[in-house]
Amino acid sequence: MNKPLRRIAIFCGLLMLALLIRDNWLQYAQADKLRTDDRNRRVAIERYASPRGDIIVGGEAITGSKETSGSDYKYKRTYKDGPMWAPVTGYASQAFGATQLESIEDGILTGNDDRLFFRNTLDMLTGKKKQGGNVVTTLNAAAQKAAYNGLKSQGGKGAVVALEPSTGKILALASFPSYDPSSFAGNSTTTDTKAWQKLQKKNNPDDPMLNRALREVYPPGSTFKVVTAAAALENGLYTDPEEPTRTPLPWVMPGTTTELKNEGNIPCKNASLRDALKVSCNTVFGKIGSDLGNDKMLEMAKKFGFTEEQFTPVRATASVFSDDMNKSQTALSSIGQFNTAATPLQMAMVASAVANDGVLMKPYMVDMLQARDVEPIERTDPEEYSRPLSADNAQKLQSMMETVVKDGTGRRAQIPGVTVGGKTGTAQHGENNSKNPYAWFISYAKTSDGESPVAVAVVIEDDEAVRDDISGGGLAAPIARDVMEAVIKGKQ
Repeated sequence: MNKPLRRIAIFCGLLMLALLIRDNWLQYAQADKLRTDDRNRRVAIERYASPRGDIIVGGEAITGSKETSGSDYKYKRTYKDGPMWAPVTGYASQAFGATQLESIEDGILTGNDDRLFFRNTLDMLTGKKKQGGNVVTTLNAAAQKAAYNGLKSQGGKGAVVALEPSTGKILALASFPSYDPSSFAGNSTTTDTKAWQKLQKKNNPDDPMLNRALREVYPPGSTFKVVTAAAALENGLYTDPEEPTRTPLPWVMPGTTTELKNEGNIPCKNASLRDALKVSCNTVFGKIGSDLGNDKMLEMAKKFGFTEEQFTPVRATASVFSDDMNKSQTALSSIGQFNTAATPLQMAMVASAVANDGVLMKPYMVDMLQARDVEPIERTDPEEYSRPLSADNAQKLQSMMETVVKDGTGRRAQIPGVTVGGKTGTAQHGENNSKNPYAWFISYAKTSDGESPVAVAVVIEDDEAVRDDISGGGLAAPIARDVMEAVIKGKQ
């Protein structure tokens, strides 16, 4: 073979080798990535080629699927009481993708999860059509309905979270205003796209697609005083709820000439922890935060879950308690103002830990994943998150919170025959407190057997309300009461 032909042969051989290497790289190393790439239209066609599995609440499906026409996507998602459940389910849309449980558990719901491979193979051999599995939630339908209807009747914006203190199960997760995921579940440019556009914040300032229960942080106001009281007890600053707190009136914040004001003419001079929580003394709890200092207050806030994102498995925004604050800033933060900000989930976690004798359980909303034949694939076991308080101090704080509901600002949360502990909050909003404040209420219920089946956090934003009518006890406590009642009745 002459030299030019040999060179051409070698060059062609190298091209063939490169082609073989590239072909094998695509088929093996890159196969899974290419198969699942969102830009691969076959992925979406496959996702909607068969009915999705369902999201289950209390044994009943709150989702469904129906056949479509005029599209290569055969099935689209449907929702029962979509606006009520949207903060839990999220959405699955042919045009706009999926969020929350619909996204996180997409593999189970579509039947593509690797744990379903053996069942899918058997179905293929026996000629059965492919179908997704189910996501069984921890939610309580009656509690969710009470939460959503309570927010809807209030008419403003807001959120409710209810937990089972002993396990961390999420019993209710409501946000208002909300949206119906069915309205844009397809891919029609005339209906689904228009419905989607109407829900976007730039077109709807109420931002109905915002999950306020998990993704919005608010100044918690006086509900944070429960955390501050816990810090005082755990650090030995005060050991007896009846002990005078040595708080002068007026009290000037350290390093300033500014008095920390109380609401109205309430009896806060040297008030005990019990009385200070009952009437919500800013001076007492501000001084506690200042006396303990930033480090100890931050440590206690972290034990309750502040500064960390929570995964339920849907992600919840991290709540905020700052470090590197001086004594006056720490005082303001310790009454739920300054930089302190919390999600409704976070404040439900605070109430839950107190109710559960100081043990905070990790919140979760998926109880079980099921195959199409309802055989369990995976179960969620309750998991301890932290222990912010000793059992003894938690019981002291319970007695203080129960005084708030029995004789203080939380009377509207009372339930006949049930012991209720709670804390109201009215948090400043806007520059120089120029906007209507947020109304908060956190609480738990204790039945006659001493068990605490539910802890609740409620926050209300109402820009239309008369400012003087806004209070945690007035707006938020009745909603919390209804949610707790719904849970308790379901256990009777």
